[in-house]
Amino acid sequence: MTAMSTRAKLAVVVTSAVLLGAVAAGYAATAAEAPRTPPPAGGEQPVTLAPGPRLLAITDRHVSTVATTDPAGPRTVAGLECLRVYAAAGTGVCLKPETAWSYQVVVLDATLRQTRAVSVPGLPNRARVSASGRMVSWTTFVGGDSYTSSGFSTRTGILDTRTGVTVASLEEFAITRDGRGYRNPDVNYWGVTFTADDNRFYATMATGGRRYLVRGDLAARTVETLKENVECPSLSPDGTRLAFKEAVDADPAKGWRLSVLDLGSMRVTATAETRSVDDQAAWLDGGKLAYTLRRDDGQPDVWGVPADGSGTATLMIPGAESPSPLT
Repeated sequence: MTAMSTRAKLAVVVTSAVLLGAVAAGYAATAAEAPRTPPPAGGEQPVTLAPGPRLLAITDRHVSTVATTDPAGPRTVAGLECLRVYAAAGTGVCLKPETAWSYQVVVLDATLRQTRAVSVPGLPNRARVSASGRMVSWTTFVGGDSYTSSGFSTRTGILDTRTGVTVASLEEFAITRDGRGYRNPDVNYWGVTFTADDNRFYATMATGGRRYLVRGDLAARTVETLKENVECPSLSPDGTRLAFKEAVDADPAKGWRLSVLDLGSMRVTATAETRSVDDQAAWLDGGKLAYTLRRDDGQPDVWGVPADGSGTATLMIPGAESPSPLT
């Protein structure tokens, strides 16, 4: 990689800042125009993150829940505004606006009370909580990295809610690619999913125009590549499979196919969802996935599909996004 001139670097940073500002302004405009669901009367927060037969989602920018037996039916909506949300074992994570141009990762207890908050750069994109509720992760889009052709990159962090230890960026971790040590300033990560021990995790790593599934070790601060063309992994409840989005013909410009990887055999099974899914799917149970698709007008819906390739995709929660089972 040849060194860029100071003038060229400045041009990239300025261009990226303009693009990022345009995206943020677009979000602000969309949020202002979107129909708002008012907070419950009396300022009460009827939404709870306690485990139960409910699905967590975002409705009109607000945290909401629906019954798993009737996801398209009545929903309970809180006053808390989030761009992404996820919960497990009574712990939630909300990626929310801090000011008009900045965002926070907010850790919530089962009553939606804030227990921790971390300011993060960029636009929120992905969020996850480990099955135990201890570990929280997030991904944001940021601008200004001169090594990216688009001027954008990602930042992915992890927070241990028990100790408060925070990894601001996975880019600090040592990399083993194809069995050998690897370093490159263009490395980016996104879409963390945790294993049951709260130490190991899976994520996507991009470098050199390729995207890899990596397995990480928090204690050792290392990652190793496992397979190419695996993005936004989501570990099944039994820890044996990963739902993910697979770029068609290994080219994200052609869209993504929602698929499932068996970690034992490394065999990939495409789901019955044939539309392009640009999301980190959530496992509703051992057999079904939930994910967000946007309509032509940009409004979101939550859909579901069997994980084994059978059946058909079905609409679950109209006008909602960022689904999460309350387990």
